[in-house]
Amino acid sequence: MTITTQTDTAHKVINMTTKSEETVIETKQLCREFGQGDTLVKALSDANITIERGEFTAIIGPSGSGKSTLLQLIGGLDNPSSGDVFLDKKNISHMTGTELSDFRRDHIGFIFQAYNLIPVLSARENIEYIMLLQGVSASERKKRVDMLMHAVGLEGLGDRRPAELSGGQQQRVAVARAMVSKPSIILADEPTANLDSKTGADLLDMMKDLNEQQNMTFVFSTHDPKIMERARRIIRLVDGCVVDDERKA
Repeated sequence: MTITTQTDTAHKVINMTTKSEETVIETKQLCREFGQGDTLVKALSDANITIERGEFTAIIGPSGSGKSTLLQLIGGLDNPSSGDVFLDKKNISHMTGTELSDFRRDHIGFIFQAYNLIPVLSARENIEYIMLLQGVSASERKKRVDMLMHAVGLEGLGDRRPAELSGGQQQRVAVARAMVSKPSIILADEPTANLDSKTGADLLDMMKDLNEQQNMTFVFSTHDPKIMERARRIIRLVDGCVVDDERKA
């Protein structure tokens, strides 16, 4: 992954693309503003970012720095004020309505701080749900869910509803749900914020293993030092601007 700013010029679960310099996400002069006139806030300014397949990246910065805004724009959950977002070389910043919803469903996996599971569905049904929307066959759905539940340590818990699971188990369901559709990229917004230290570390180690073994692409928005320790690349934002880009050896 490369960044240009204004100031400096377990076992095999799903067959994934082998590691390569294949661009998954590219942003060009990406800006997001809120309000107008005296109340104008520039949440993100001229962000130019390229993320390659297989990256394990943390977007960090103080509260209000723009990291969640950047993640939402990359994921098509918000529209930029100006600039472009390309996912698998398609410009999602100009997509709207059903086109954007379908493209996001098929190409992006989301992991949220609050888990966002459907309370009336079992763990298995929560993981399976997106495949129902995609029209995946029942046999393929069962195959993928079984493999992923094994991979994330949820065997034997498939019939439990979210309220019957611990926070760590719910977040594992969310990870499996994000992965099951074979997305191009998985975006995680403060995924460990509601977990105790050990549970959070175990979950991150699991995601790190999946990244390394299956070449899954993860991008985190976070304050968590545990994520920063494990990330191979760190993007630092301050006042809506990318100020640092560090790739670890």
